[in-house]
Amino acid sequence: MSEELKKTDIKKIAGRGCLIVAGILFLIFLCRYNQIKKESLYDTEGRTFAKATVMNVLQDNETKDGIYIGRQLVKLKITSGKWKGKIMEADSSSAYLYGAHCKKDSKVIALVSEANGSFSASVYSVDREMQVYLIIAVFLLTLIIIGGKQGLASVIGLAFTAICILFLFLPMIYKGHSPILSAVLVVALTTIVTMYLVGGVSGKTAVAIIGTISGVLISALFAFLFCKMTDISGYNVSSIESLIYVRDQTGIDVGQLLFAGILIASLGAVMDVAMSISSTIEEISHQNPELGVKGLFFSGMRVGKDMMGTMSNTLILAFAGGSINTLVFIYAYNYEYLQMINMFDIGIEIIQGVASSMGVILTVPICSLLAACVQGKIEFPSPAKAQPPKRV
Repeated sequence: MSEELKKTDIKKIAGRGCLIVAGILFLIFLCRYNQIKKESLYDTEGRTFAKATVMNVLQDNETKDGIYIGRQLVKLKITSGKWKGKIMEADSSSAYLYGAHCKKDSKVIALVSEANGSFSASVYSVDREMQVYLIIAVFLLTLIIIGGKQGLASVIGLAFTAICILFLFLPMIYKGHSPILSAVLVVALTTIVTMYLVGGVSGKTAVAIIGTISGVLISALFAFLFCKMTDISGYNVSSIESLIYVRDQTGIDVGQLLFAGILIASLGAVMDVAMSISSTIEEISHQNPELGVKGLFFSGMRVGKDMMGTMSNTLILAFAGGSINTLVFIYAYNYEYLQMINMFDIGIEIIQGVASSMGVILTVPICSLLAACVQGKIEFPSPAKAQPPKRV
């Protein structure tokens, strides 16, 4: 018995060692891959952003219209960067998108411009860096406190996903690689790592991985078909003028960004459904070892039917929430039905929501069938002695 335990411990240590080595190699690869010389899309020479503290408000011509709008003249003390310690006057233009309502001791971001030996400054925005990090920290701590070890594994999975998007997906499309293929690679990597962290090395994890990747690809396929049906492409998004300029300067294939976004956006919901069904069927097979493949499949389908409605509703509401400004605009201006239903923005939002939901719906039978085949062929001990699969 002790020898078996030693062998198990050795396997665990070896497995974790391999993961650590793979993680280090992946980080080294990302560091080298991100050594990119970016094209300058606008002139930044002589301009720099720095943190600053408002020492005094010299002039105040603001008016309040829901938020403060107008101009202020303030005295700033620069607290970071090249001009650290420098005291200078700055113009603060409070508007809806830029500027800040300054008070004494306010923390702001200053834009300092230097030309011909002289410099000028303006207030760019409120310094909200620490507040953003605090919000993220509260979320992560809550996840760890409530979820325990599983919560910590989820945090690691989230961090890996963020790293893949920021340091793999974006550099790949910047270098001219297909955004769709880049998104598929990121989806596959994040799915494998996240599922392993949550479920360990087991049959249910393998099923969840295959089901997730299949569901996401199905979402992309339906998005492509729907776009062909409606004569909508990635060039019909509202920010296309800016994207065309970026394409001309960098070579990014902006036409595929819409489909790449659908791939990534649908990943979370599909992953949730895939792991839930796979875990449920595994648990059912533990509790009822006599249940065959057919019985396990229909058990998974019954669970999946409940999830279809909630997860599809979640996706539709998420896309609707992202376009709420457009909906308010349409409602306020009382657009005619034919005008509204044929708008590119409305068509794109519908395609995104429905395509992602189709991926979720079809993940249910895929995962149910795969999990039933895997679990139905495994011989389990009696329910009282059954143990969940061990992680490596």
